Amino acid sequence: MNILKPVLLLWASLLTAIPAHCWGFWAHKTINYYAVFGLPPALVAFYKPQIRYISEHAVDPDMRRYLVASEGAHHYIDIDRYGAPPYDSLPRRWDSALARYGNDTLQAYGIVPWWVPRVQARLTEAFREGDKARILKWSAELGHYIADAHVPLHATRNHNGQLSGQEGIHGLWESRLPELLAADWSLLTGHASYIASPTAFIWDRVVESGRAADTVLRLEAALGKEFKGQKWSWSERKGKLVRQYSEPYARAYHQRLNGMVERRLRQSIHAVASFWYTAWVDAGQPDLGKLQDKPLSPEDEKEFERMQQAWRTGVMKGRAED
Repeated sequence: MNILKPVLLLWASLLTAIPAHCWGFWAHKTINYYAVFGLPPALVAFYKPQIRYISEHAVDPDMRRYLVASEGAHHYIDIDRYGAPPYDSLPRRWDSALARYGNDTLQAYGIVPWWVPRVQARLTEAFREGDKARILKWSAELGHYIADAHVPLHATRNHNGQLSGQEGIHGLWESRLPELLAADWSLLTGHASYIASPTAFIWDRVVESGRAADTVLRLEAALGKEFKGQKWSWSERKGKLVRQYSEPYARAYHQRLNGMVERRLRQSIHAVASFWYTAWVDAGQPDLGKLQDKPLSPEDEKEFERMQQAWRTGVMKGRAED
């Protein structure tokens, strides 16, 4: 069965409630959606009936950025501020990093590799307590932060090319390319794996992202100088006409990257499924069958509705990424 067709239909229905945004909203939803199919049967039986919730709420952390200024630091780390790869001057333990650099510096430069294990612990506890609402909430949000850690431009101070005259490259890499090209990508990534050390895992991915950031920026800069066609086009986002990279330019950039965005998208999908599976195993592999028919209360949706309204009408607090 071609799973991409139903997911595209799902997004079409969701976009009536949540306009496309700049990974971008579409990519975050897609990552969570496909992660469900990498789970073992005991978890698929729980997650698949909730797949719309898991997908739709993948973007909650981005919408929260329009309400809470401190939320932004959870999505990135300017790891190049701490030296060169493998960034050995930056302690992997939070308490050690806090002692060396202080909370203000860590928050200013981003804390995604420390935040992911915190959310993972919350998901594990939700499984342990049999709290359906919290399992779904933390699963959806954990997927978002894990995916962000896979984006090279979430691991550099030059996160939108603003330091090199490449403003807009963030949206090109994480939103324009997957939205344009993912219909031709294979997004089923195989079975989830147990992760012995989620902290070490996410740090490895962040370091990979930091190493790749220079390539992302350098290749686009070279393409911009050499490209002979039309670089820009126009489209509607959030009810406004905005300039974006043209399809020929985006496809040329994808070729220059040698499929990097597809690879990182697939890695994100597998990582999200593996983190969910790991949380369930660490919680003792509880039987989730009894939770299946438990309805979510209206209160469970209130935060989402408030964040959606803030996103529709407000301005992102803290550091904007595009």
